[in-house]
This record gives sequence, structure tokens and C-alpha cells, in this order.
Amino acid sequence: MKKILGFTTLFLLITISLFAQAEEAKVLGQWSDSTLIGSSAHNNTYNEIWGYAINDHEYAIIGSTNGTHFIDVTDPSNPFEAFYVRGRSAGAQIIHRDYDDYQGYLYVVADEGSTSFQIINMNQLPDTVLVVENNLINRAHNIFVDKESARLYALGGEVTTFDISEPTNPVLIGRVTDFANGVFRYFHDGYFENNIAFLNTGNSGLIVADFTDAANPILINSLTEYPSRGYNHSGWISTDCSTYYFADENHGSDLKVLEVNDLCDLEVGKTFNAQVENINSIAHNLIVSCDYLYTSYYYDGLRVYDISDQQNPQLVRYYDTYPSADRRRYEGAWGVFPFLPSGNILVSDMQSGLFVFEGMGDNCDRQGRTTGCLESQICSLTPTEDIGVFNEVQISPNPTSERASLIVNLSKTLDQLSISLMNINGQKIDNWQYQNLQVGKNDFSILLPNTLSEGVYFLSLRSEQFHLTKKLIIEK
Repeated sequence: MKKILGFTTLFLLITISLFAQAEEAKVLGQWSDSTLIGSSAHNNTYNEIWGYAINDHEYAIIGSTNGTHFIDVTDPSNPFEAFYVRGRSAGAQIIHRDYDDYQGYLYVVADEGSTSFQIINMNQLPDTVLVVENNLINRAHNIFVDKESARLYALGGEVTTFDISEPTNPVLIGRVTDFANGVFRYFHDGYFENNIAFLNTGNSGLIVADFTDAANPILINSLTEYPSRGYNHSGWISTDCSTYYFADENHGSDLKVLEVNDLCDLEVGKTFNAQVENINSIAHNLIVSCDYLYTSYYYDGLRVYDISDQQNPQLVRYYDTYPSADRRRYEGAWGVFPFLPSGNILVSDMQSGLFVFEGMGDNCDRQGRTTGCLESQICSLTPTEDIGVFNEVQISPNPTSERASLIVNLSKTLDQLSISLMNINGQKIDNWQYQNLQVGKNDFSILLPNTLSEGVYFLSLRSEQFHLTKKLIIEK
């Protein structure tokens, strides 16, 4: 075990202050399979963890190089493998698997191999699980189910959206390869709710987007500079949708607290960490349940934070699942799942397998959160640095009925400018293209379609460097 904080008297005093309420989590049970092999890249036998409860049984669902293991943890002191489903791709090539569920169906992907997508029917547990396979997704790094809108999002490069209102028959409804004219091209992971997405874009930062129209999502805002910035990896939102917590997958990088009541004003207010004296400390995945933030730290194991004061997380539980020496690599705790009815906490360790911990006593499942609390916003923004190219953008008259004058006052020339008329759901209604814009005022007369009904619309201005959105009101 690594020791909490330092070895000097000063560090011990700090430890007493910081850990006044922190306790080592209680291990209720463990499971692993010595016959499984590790991956060729990180020697990780295990990867993602998920959980499911049905008919008075609780299951830990853990991925391995071979496939998906359903571990009955109803009696957490005696976990056993109830069912096993071999992955469509299996073996030492497999590093990543990922899971989410909807209406009793488990969705499975892997980020290695030629094909990976499986749907597993869990509705007949504890008697059996049934496998449905199709070829909709060859590979994906992560998936996320937005239960409010019955959508499955697959990420790892592009963002691909499926309608899963018929759970065994996903229908492709959108594919996005970039935002802001290529500024954001890789989407590692994401959190989705009520069609609003927080997308972790690796080295490019974080973006917030409206996926109401999944084929043509709208960029709401972006966050490219913030304290302890690194490889933006994953995050989760508070139950009231006011705070987003996220992790950068870099050794020594802090977790971040981002207030999101106003999506047009994104700024990290606080950072925090595992509170260990370890330069190799590195967070991986995190989930919010009720007033707790659960985090899997590779080399520092489980970390549970009290976020009843959302802007000031306080460490309250810890357990190091990786007793070997820490290195500048990726080993140890991979994932965490806190949503079982018992409240017990599931953690997957890449080398050691499944850990079942005693919960926090709140028994808060994923459904016990505020729904519909994220709403789309339209922000005037640019995801790149030189926003000063727009001295002024004016629309007149506004409100209008059939025609609008758009004045774009520029501080430098633009080779091209695209102006799109969009409705409140982000659907493009019309588009105009202009070339060779000069310094100073550029006046455009926009003839609006006569089929427009009264309401709020938006004019989206895009060049290779910029994206600016202005509200337009139609009155008849």
C-alpha cells in the first residue's frame, strides 16, 4: 500500500487536517480468474466495470481480454462468475472494453479488433443471458446511453449516434467527425443528458454541444485552457446538473470542478486530487451518485469524495487496489460503478480483477437524479484564439419578418465566410457563402424563406478560424 501524504511532521499535520473524515474503504469481496491473459500493451487482464440488478440479484459486469464476465455479487463476500460472454474480438490485442445498458440490454464495444459490438439481453437473469450481435459498430473506445432520449453514443474518434428506442435494433441517426471546422477532431469520451453533450476531446480540451439534431449538432461552448490541463479524458455531472467534474489522463494532473449553470461561461473554479505523495498519481474514470464523486485512480485505487458542497470536494473514502510499485505507465484501478441498489461500490483493477466495497449508505441509483435539468444555450463564441477579427456584428431589423441586414465589421480580411440560418433545434434551414471579405464593414442583405413561422432562429457565422452565433427573431 502507498502511504497517504508525506513522511515529515509537516505532512503528517496536513494529513490529519485533510483526512479528518477520510476512512479506508471496506473490502467486501474480490474476484479474478487466473486463466485469463493480459493485454500485449499494458498487461491488463481486466478493463471496464459495470453493474446491473434484477430479480433480487446484483451483478458486477467486468471486461477482460477474453470477453464479458457476469459476476454475481448478491452476497458480496462470495462473488462468483454466473455467466461469461466471449467477445467478438478476444485475446492479447484487447485493451479496452466499454459498457452501458438500457431497458435490460447491455451494450458492449471494444477499441481493438476488427469487430466488437454486442447486445446482451439481461432480462432473464438469474437464469441466463442471451447475445444479439450486429455490425453497426466495428470499434469504439467508449459508449454512453442517454436514457432520457433513448440514444446510444459511440466515441473514439468520431461521435456516432443510434436511436435505441427498440433496444435490439439500434438505428443510426448521426455521425460527427469534427466541430468548429476541424478544431476538434477526436472525441475520446462523453457525458450525455437530454441531448446535451460534454465531450472529452483529448489534447484539444472539452466542448459542450447540443445533439438534438444528431446529424448536425451545435457547438455550444468550448474549454481549451484551464488549470492542470492535459489529455481531457472523462467526466460526470452532478445530480442537479450544476457542476461537471472531469479528469485529464496525465500523471500528476488534478481533477477539475466546472460550474455549468451557464454553459456560455465555462471556467474551472477548483482542482483537487487523490491526496497522495505520488508523482505518478493519475485519475482514469469518475461517476457521480447522489452527493458523492467516485473516482478510479490507476495507482491509487478507489477515491470517494463528498460533494455536498459541490465546489469543494472532500475525500471521505480511499483504498489502493494496486499494491505493486507505481510507474509512469497505466496500471491499477480502471473503472468504478456505484449504482447498485445495495449501495455497494464496484471497482475493476487492470491486474487484480473485481473489488466489491461497502457503500456510502445512500443507496442512490442512476435513476435518482434530476431529469431534464440540462438545457441548450446559444453562445457567441470562437474556439480559437483570434476572436478580435470581428469588431462588430449587427442584425437589423431584429425582430424582422422577411429580410435582415447583417453588418460584419472586420479587423482583418477573411477569405471566406459561411452564414447559416438555423432553427432552435439546430437544423439548418438556409446557407449563404461569401468570399474575400475586407477590413471594415461588410453589409449582407439576407432574404429569409417566406415559409418561416414566428419564433427564435439563429444566424451562424463560420470561417476557417471562427464560429459566431447571433439570435434572430421572426415576427409576422
